[in-house]
Order: sequence, then structure tokens, then C-alpha cells
Amino acid sequence: MAQATTSAAAPTAGARRWKPSQEQIVLIVTALLAIGFSLTLDGFATLGNFLALMRSVAILGILGIAMSVVVIGRGLDLSLVATMAVSSAFALQLIHHGWPWPGACAAGMAVAIGIGLVNGFIIAFVEVPALFTTLATGFLVFGLGRTFLLDGMIIYMPKGQEALEWIGQGRLFGVPAPVLVLALMALVVQVFLARMTLGRFVYAHGDNLETARLTGIAVRPLTMLEYAICAAIGCVAGLVMASSTASMNTQIVNSTLIFDVILVVVLGGVSLVGGRGGVLSVLAGTALIGTLLNGMTILDLDNNVQNIVKGGVLLAAIILDNRLHPRDEETARQGD
Repeated sequence: MAQATTSAAAPTAGARRWKPSQEQIVLIVTALLAIGFSLTLDGFATLGNFLALMRSVAILGILGIAMSVVVIGRGLDLSLVATMAVSSAFALQLIHHGWPWPGACAAGMAVAIGIGLVNGFIIAFVEVPALFTTLATGFLVFGLGRTFLLDGMIIYMPKGQEALEWIGQGRLFGVPAPVLVLALMALVVQVFLARMTLGRFVYAHGDNLETARLTGIAVRPLTMLEYAICAAIGCVAGLVMASSTASMNTQIVNSTLIFDVILVVVLGGVSLVGGRGGVLSVLAGTALIGTLLNGMTILDLDNNVQNIVKGGVLLAAIILDNRLHPRDEETARQGD
């Protein structure tokens, strides 16, 4: 009789142990939302709209992957969009001045990495919080770029740059090139975070700074590396955006794009307290926001309404993250 009772109780205990992760919940919500839009909106459930949806969120996904590297390391980069805009616009301007596009893109990448290293240095060695550092450098990068590097607000891509244009406008087996770039960035960063020693150090750094330092990890140079990687991937996103529109409008710095990036990162399950989440979390968040924005666009909702929805989703995601992952034991004990 006791044996039968034990056997009956085992499945219940096993069932209790299963708990869906945040990214799994987000993917389920995305699927339900897609089904709902498919049943209620004409034109949503078409191959053309699906490809357009993937193309429209590819840049957001690339920026989300960039941001995830520093957020996992318990950081934040509010200068990411400014870095993206200035570095890619600088590359286009060099092409105007006669540089071959590979060299111009490399120079733009060097500018981006330099900005990331400066961010990392100030945060790691001067010990200014990441929020204030990157907020300040975002304004600084935009101002210095407009004053000393760029000739105007909008930098256009010169004619005859088919190879560079393909990155933003081409297709491979029907798949838009920006989606392929997103897949490549996702693969590279996933390998870095999950398979390489430095990637594991990033998780250790975000999970517990003091423990990481005591185990011998050089956390200050590692912080500089995290921000440099974030900026470099941001430059890639900028080049894709510039190739898609044959221009780079630096006024994008004043848009809500940086908040959209934070939204997809936090929503997917990359915790703001660091040490949790990954590339799949970003892709899950990107899928949900892309589906939501696509549906609202088909509904022709006003931009203000869309911002209300995005703001509500972001606030809910931050509250959920705060409840699931309190910053420390003292915070966890504070209750309300």
C-alpha cells in the first residue's frame, strides 16, 4: 500500500518541478498572438507579411543581441543607438570620399569599438554607474560625431555599392539578407556566451561581481570587452540599416529605438540584475514585439497608442524581472 502511494505521488512531485522559463512563456504568448491576428486580421497570415515582419525586426534583434552582452554582465548601454548611427554614417561618408566599402566599414567599426572601450573604461576603472556613463556618452558621441566626423544630418550611400546594398536589400533563397545577418550574429554571440571561457566569465561577472573577482577573473578588462562587443554589433546593425535605406539618418538617436531594444532584451528573459538569459531570450522577445508591432501596424493604430502598448509591456517586463530576480538578498528581504 505504501509503495502504491509513493508511486502515485511521484508524478505529482515531478509535475511540480516543471516550471516554464520566461522565454518559453514569451514564445507561447507570441504563438497565441499570431493565431489571434491570423484569425482576425486580413493579410497577416501570408508569406509576404511574414517575411516583411522578419525583415522589420531584424535590426531590432541585432541591437538586442548587442545589448544582451552588457546586460548579462550587469550593465546597460544607453549610447548604443548613438554609436550605431555615428559609426555607420561615418563609414558611408568615407565611401563618399573614395574609400572602398570594406575599408570604410572597418573604419566605422573601429570608431564603434573605440566608443565601447571608453564606456567600459569609465564604468570599470572610474566606477561611474553604467546608466549615467552611457547616457552621457550617448549625447557626447552624437554631438562630437555631428560636429567633427559627419557633413550633415543624413548621410546617403553613394551609387554603385551593390555589394554593400545587398546586406540590407538582398535575399538568399527568398530570405531577406537582414534576417541572415541576425541569424549570423545570434550564432556568433551564442557560441561566445555558451562555449567560450570569456563568455562564461561574462555570466559570472553578472551573477556576482565580488565572487568573480575573487576567483581571479579580471573583471575590469572584461567590462571593457563587453561594451566593445556591444558597440561592434551595434555598428553591424547600423550598416544593415544604412544598406536597407541607402542612407543613415542620425536623428534616429532621438527616437524610441533604445527603449525598444531594452524591451526585447528584458521581455525575453535577460535579467537586468545580470547573469541570466541569452541569445534565445532576445530572439523570443524580438518575435513577440515584432508580432505585436506588425499586428498594430495592420490595424493602423496611432503611434501614440503603439507607444502606450510598448511602454506597458516594458513596465510589466521590468516588474516581472524585479520580482523573479531581486538584486540581492537585502532587496529580497524588503518585501514591499
